Parts: sequence; structure tokens; C-alpha cells
Amino acid sequence: MQKTRHRIRRHRHPIALGSATALVIAATTTASSNLPIPGRTSAGPVTAARPAGIAPCRIPVTMGVQMSEGIPTPAGYARSTGRIRALNLMIDFPDAPGPGPAMDRYAEFFPQTTKWFRTGSYGRLTYTPDAPVKSWLRMPLPFSEYGIDRGSPYEPGYHRLAEDIVAAADPKVDFSTYDLVNILVTPNAGPSALDTVLSVTFSGNADAPHADGVPLTNASFIYSRQDDGSGSYAQTGYRVLPHENGHIFGLPDLYTLEGGGSVGHWDIMSEDWGVNNDLLGWHKWKLGWLDNKQISCASKPGTSDHVLEPLATKGGTKLAFIPLSSESGYAVEVRTRAGNDQAVCRPGVLIYKVSSDVDTGQGPVSVADSTKGSSGCTRQPNVHAELSDAPYEPGETFTDRASGIRISVIDKDDKGDYRVRITRP
Repeated sequence: MQKTRHRIRRHRHPIALGSATALVIAATTTASSNLPIPGRTSAGPVTAARPAGIAPCRIPVTMGVQMSEGIPTPAGYARSTGRIRALNLMIDFPDAPGPGPAMDRYAEFFPQTTKWFRTGSYGRLTYTPDAPVKSWLRMPLPFSEYGIDRGSPYEPGYHRLAEDIVAAADPKVDFSTYDLVNILVTPNAGPSALDTVLSVTFSGNADAPHADGVPLTNASFIYSRQDDGSGSYAQTGYRVLPHENGHIFGLPDLYTLEGGGSVGHWDIMSEDWGVNNDLLGWHKWKLGWLDNKQISCASKPGTSDHVLEPLATKGGTKLAFIPLSSESGYAVEVRTRAGNDQAVCRPGVLIYKVSSDVDTGQGPVSVADSTKGSSGCTRQPNVHAELSDAPYEPGETFTDRASGIRISVIDKDDKGDYRVRITRP
């Protein structure tokens, strides 16, 4: 059995640039591993028989928190619905010339990324990539002279690199016609992704510099290939791009410095290595891929039943949410091996806590494991095994004794829908 390789990323903090021609912007981080202590229980004395309004379940963004899980996502990030135009620029260096045609590098990510977003968004996001420059854009300095190291923030090295990219591309590119930018770096620049991960996204900065009259507020830099040697790279290597673009849409990192022990393979913002995986239902709601009518809000005291359809299918109720406080709550959804989820080995009801007051990389989401200490049900490379069998099955109950919340899986019907019973004091 091949041991899972955990990527190492350092915390990246928002940094603004003053250059009028430099690219982007703020940055991203990591996550935590155990369910946090529940916060205060939300108020709202209404009978459980009547459906609650959705407002108590839309926990808001917490001010001062980087990439908060709150809804709605603040202004400054890219739109996550409708047609998005993504500019792709392939760059190389004098000491790391592109090993083949630049469009071969482009083909490592497309059309797979477009399909992934189309499937995960139920067709609500049309991701349209473009590569107006078909050849490598040669940077004037060797890669080693930019001083880029391990997904480093927007420091002077990135400042200079961004200026050089814009200078090389501007004669052939109208930046004003694009919603986001992907810098596809030649994969022989820097160390292997098995040793360290340089890929980084700068996003959402209100002080973004301008090019062609528009602020370039969102860009992802993609470096070495995420090839674990398992032979799956052609099918899975592209997934670093939708992960990094997730930050452009305002989603935080869910993994920890130790790996994916907080969320496992249940969200691409946690693990983007290994076989395909989707986003959590909370993220789909945050991105506008789920409507309010598809959310069942359990904010009232008492007991209520909620019928949930699998997250991978289009339409129907997808998410039940139990607010604990104005900053946190439990999300409940059904995950199956369908759509973008290919590593699901125990279908069922996934339960996780969402905290809007926790920074990206510090544990904003934690999955409840129904089978703690089981070692999981998968042995696929680069899938967090312990949480692979986290979903709850009919007859099983999650209990949070501190808040008095109980979430019981009652049954599953012939269509694959699950009935969940939620009790709260």
C-alpha cells in the first residue's frame, strides 16, 4: 500500500502591491483536525413542525477573518456563477526552459478543469479558459533569482515576477476581458511537488494594481506537477487548478499543516491530490450553486425530520444546517460515489461543523467521523484514509453533548434519499 503523501504549505497572508502593472494580491492557508467546542446555541423559540426560515442558517462573514466561511462571500473575489473567462499564461525561465510546447502544459489542466466546474456547479458555472499566447513567455531572470519558496506570499520576488509577466504578455493580451488569471509555470522550475508545493493564489485584495484599465485582483500560480507516481496523473493532476481557483472564488484552505485530517477527501479545498472529489454542500451554497430553497434550516428547538437527496444529483434538498451560534453550526449532506466524487467508499450522511470566525488554514470546517479509529475504507493513493468512512448510515446518531444537538440517520429510500432527524434543545 502506498503511503499518502501530505503536502506542506506555509501560511500565506494578504499583501497588497503598489505597482500599476504588477499582478495580484492576497493569499491562502491551512486547516485543523478535531471538531471545535460548540459555541452558544442560537435562539428562536418556534415549533419544530414548521420549516424554519433560511436566515438563521446563513451565518455571516466574521470581520477580520481571512477567507471566512460566512455567507455571502465579500466583494473582491471573482464571480462563481455564469460565464467566467480565465486567462492562462505559460511562463518559463532562462534556467528552466519549458520542456515541450507551452500548449502541452495548458492541456494538463483543460478541458478537465472546465468539466469539473460544470459538474460540481450543476451547470451554473461556465468556466471558459483562454490561452491567447500559445508559446512560453520567457522571464528575463532565472527562476532562482526571484526567490520564490514554498507558496510564499506576495513578497518582492513575486512583485518582480508579476511585473515581468505583465510586461511580456501585455502587447498580446487585453487583461480587461478576463475574470481571473492562471499562471502555468514550467514544471521544471523549482522542486518537485512531492518535496514542497509552490502553487499559490492571490485574491480578493481591494488595493489590487491595474493593467489595461482594470484591477487584476485574482490570480493562481501553478508550479510543479502533482504526480505521486501512482500512474494517475493524467486523470488527477489537473485538480490543483480548481483548488487554487477555489480561493479566487473566496473559499479557504481546509487542510492542516499535518495534512487532510480535518476534512479528508470530502472537499477539494482539503485534498486536491489523488482521485477526484467534490466540494462540500456548504461551499456549493456559498458559491451560489445551491439555492436557498435547497437548504433545510433547523434553527428551532425540538425535533424535525429532513429528507436529503445526494449532493451529486441536480435539484432537491441538498443540505440541512443547524446553527449553534451566529458564527457556527453543523451541516448535514448526503455523499455518494457520483458526479465529482470518485473516492467515496462508504456512502451516507456526512456531518461537519462550519465556523465563520476561524481563518483559512486554522480549521474553519471539521468533519465528524462516524467510525473513529477504523483506518478508513479506502487505500487509494493520496486519499485521507481515516475519514474516508466518516459518513453516518441508517441507525447511527451523531451527538454533541455540549450543545444538546442530536443528528440521527433514520432511513434511506429506494431513490437514494436519506431521512435525517435533528433534535435540538
